[in-house]
Amino acid sequence: MNNKRKTNKKRVGIIGAGPSGLAQLRAFEAAKHAGLEVPEVVCFEKQSNWGGMWNYSWRTGVGKYGEPIHGSMYKYLWSNGPKECLEFSDYSFDEHFKKPISSYPPRPVLFDYIQGRIKKNKIRDYIRFDTTARWVNYNDETEKFEVVFDDLKIDKTYTEEFDYLVVASGHFSTPNMPYFKGIEQFPGQVMHAHDFRGADPHKDQDILIIGSSYSAEDIGVQCHKHGAKSVTLSYRSNPIGVNWPEGIKEVPLLTHFEDDIAHFKDGTSERFDAVIMCTGYQHKFPFLPDQFRLKTKNNLYPDHLYKGVFFNNLPKLIFLGMQDQYYTFNMFDAQAWVARDYMMDRFEMPSKRERRVDIDRWLEANDKLENSFDHVDFQSAYIKDLLGLSDYPDFNVDQVGVMFKEWLNDKDENILTYRDKTFKSVVTGTMAEAHHTEWMDELDDSKERYLYYEESEEALEEVAEKQPV
Repeated sequence: MNNKRKTNKKRVGIIGAGPSGLAQLRAFEAAKHAGLEVPEVVCFEKQSNWGGMWNYSWRTGVGKYGEPIHGSMYKYLWSNGPKECLEFSDYSFDEHFKKPISSYPPRPVLFDYIQGRIKKNKIRDYIRFDTTARWVNYNDETEKFEVVFDDLKIDKTYTEEFDYLVVASGHFSTPNMPYFKGIEQFPGQVMHAHDFRGADPHKDQDILIIGSSYSAEDIGVQCHKHGAKSVTLSYRSNPIGVNWPEGIKEVPLLTHFEDDIAHFKDGTSERFDAVIMCTGYQHKFPFLPDQFRLKTKNNLYPDHLYKGVFFNNLPKLIFLGMQDQYYTFNMFDAQAWVARDYMMDRFEMPSKRERRVDIDRWLEANDKLENSFDHVDFQSAYIKDLLGLSDYPDFNVDQVGVMFKEWLNDKDENILTYRDKTFKSVVTGTMAEAHHTEWMDELDDSKERYLYYEESEEALEEVAEKQPV
């Protein structure tokens, strides 16, 4: 009987080893550490390393194997929200860095933190890198997913079967690229934020950014910080509306180009050197058949997902991290823990009709949201709902919501200095340290620069280490 149980062990396939896919792996590892029997888990990652968006690549367009580049990460990106709002409940910043750090770390520091948790738990063995999903079929007779993969490194196609399939491939990789009359004659560079790799090329340039999203805000401020002559943000519906410094402004939507002159809806026009489209991304799942494909715009609660996770027509198909996001890492964790419990028969799935009623309840609440504070409260309530369904280590969600609102106010007050603020961890109670350099003056985003000690501090440490105990 034991041999039969091993042969019939459930299999879980995970597509993507970014923060969501890694959260799912960590959830299973936590169950394993608790002495529970877990399914056989295999994760497939298109890139050569884990981390998803946090895995920076200089490449744009296609990668070394001809696949579309996944990442939209760029140099000099610093967290645009307090790290205390995304901290893992089971792996604190204190545990990783052994000292307090600032509330807004740069990308290499956050990537190091993400890696710290998964290295500690030896999760790399579950992942097949340089492997992309080509097609998914669900066999109604066997009740299994048949997934076609390409091993990009050796150019081999093969098929695997799974009882459950977790789609954790993200939704910030396939750009929305609108057309504006005359843009084909624009003599400067035109790109989407997906291909933006840093502000250095735009020094002393007049930059036009289309969009009013977080990427438009961040890329605009970064270009300003790194020496652009001017930054103009063109919005479709509503401006971002913060108190912009001299050198950055917002204008209504672009209507058309005449050579290097952009014309706007309010009748104004201006010359630009480069155009960056911060016009959002598509939820794109070319490996899923139509009946299983999640079709949604970027919002806080996509339709057809029970608890924002389980595909209602087939709950064995699981989506992680598909929401518009205030919460990130800890939300992915909360989702992954619930998904794990379902796959291990520890979470009882309600009927399809009951699931639909629950989805509609969240969709109706979502439709009533009026401002950013409402959005924070909505996603906080969603996180609390998830935390009540699993044993993911609890954290003070309400206090994180307070921090998000303070962060929104800080940005309104001064878009250039909000990253100099500090917050207190809800996991450890540690107050963040102010960074050794004000953000606007810090042009080096390396981990080494960020974490360096003053020479006098290093000297003191060496003296202390030599003292007899």
